[in-house]
Amino acid sequence: MCVFKYMMHASTVTPSILMTTNESKNVTCEISYEDDRVPLMVLYIVVFIIGLPANLATVYLTFHQVCRNNVLAIYLLSLSVCDLTYLFTLPLWTVYVSRNHEWPWSSLACKVTGFVFFNNMYISIFLLCSVSIDRYVAVVYAIESRGLRQKNIAALVAFLIFMVVGLGHVPVFIMSEGNAAEGKHHCFEPSQSSAVVTGFSYARVCIGFFIPLAILIFTNRAILANVQASTSLQPHQKGKVRYLAVAVVALFLICFAPYHIILLLRAIIFHFPKLLEDCNFKQHIYMPYKISLGLSTFNSAFNPILYVLSSNNVRQEIRRGMASLCNKVSLSQHSTHSSQHNMHSSKSNSDPVPTMGSQMGTACPTAC
Repeated sequence: MCVFKYMMHASTVTPSILMTTNESKNVTCEISYEDDRVPLMVLYIVVFIIGLPANLATVYLTFHQVCRNNVLAIYLLSLSVCDLTYLFTLPLWTVYVSRNHEWPWSSLACKVTGFVFFNNMYISIFLLCSVSIDRYVAVVYAIESRGLRQKNIAALVAFLIFMVVGLGHVPVFIMSEGNAAEGKHHCFEPSQSSAVVTGFSYARVCIGFFIPLAILIFTNRAILANVQASTSLQPHQKGKVRYLAVAVVALFLICFAPYHIILLLRAIIFHFPKLLEDCNFKQHIYMPYKISLGLSTFNSAFNPILYVLSSNNVRQEIRRGMASLCNKVSLSQHSTHSSQHNMHSSKSNSDPVPTMGSQMGTACPTAC
C-alpha cells in the first residue's frame, strides 16, 4: 500500500525538469531548483530553531503529566515525539536543497529519512483529532467519560495511529525513487501521475483532510457551546476556550488546507490529459505548490505552543518547576552568604553578626 507515496514528499522537493510529450512535438517544462533553494532553506531552518526547543520542553512537561495519569498528555506526548522525529530530518533536507536537490548520502539514508518524513503529516493529523475527541468527551460528557478516558486506551490509540500510518509507508523502502545513489542522486523526486496515485490522492484528501477537519470543527464547536452554557466559569475562562477552539481549527486549515487543495487539483487534472501536458499549467502551479508545502511544516513548530502551553496542568507544571528552581537558587545564595559570614566572623569576633534578613530575602522574587 503506497497511499502516501508521491505527494507526501512534496514537502521538500520539486522537479527540476518536467518532460511532457504531445502527439506532434516534445515540450520541455523547465523549473529551476534555484527558485526554491533559498526560501526552502530559510523555512526549514526557522521551523527547526522554533520547533526543536518547543517540542523538547513539551516532551519533558507532558511526560510528567503522563506519570500523573493525565490521559490527554499521552496524545500530546505522542504528538511531540512525532514532531521531533520530523524535525530531525530537516537538516538533511536543508543540505539536499542547498546542493540543488543532489542527495550526498546513501540510498538507505534517503529511504529512512523519507520514511520518517512521510509519516509526520498524517500521524500529526490523526493525533490532533484524538486530542480534540478526548477534550470533547472530557468536557461534554464529563461524568459519563470517567470510565472511558483511561491511560491504557489512550496509549493504545496512539500506538495504533503510529502503526497504521507507518505500515502505509513501508513501500518507501522498495521504491526506486529512493535509490539516491544512482543516476542524478535525487531523493524521492515526484514522478509522473498515474491512475493508482490519483486514486490514492483522492483517498488522502478525503480520509486525511476532510474527515479530520469535520471532526475538529464538530468537537471544538461542541466544547465551545458547552463551556459558554456553563454558569460556573468566569467570562475570561470562557474567552480562553473560545480562542483555543478557533486557533485549533485555524492552525489546521493554515497548515494543511492549501496542500490538500492542490493535491486534489492535481488529481482532478489527471482526468484532463491536455491540461496535464500543458507546460504553462505546471509552471503556474509550482509556486502555490511550494507555498502549501512550506505551510505544512509549520505544524510541527506551533503544535506545542498551541496545545501544551494552553493547558492548565502544563502551566501549573511550569510554575512548579520555576518555583522549585527559585528555591534552589535561594538556598544556594543563602548557603554562600552563610559561609562568607562564618569566615568573616572567625576573623573579627568583635563585629556584630548581621541578621539573615539583612543579608538577603528568603522569599523567591516575584519574577520567578
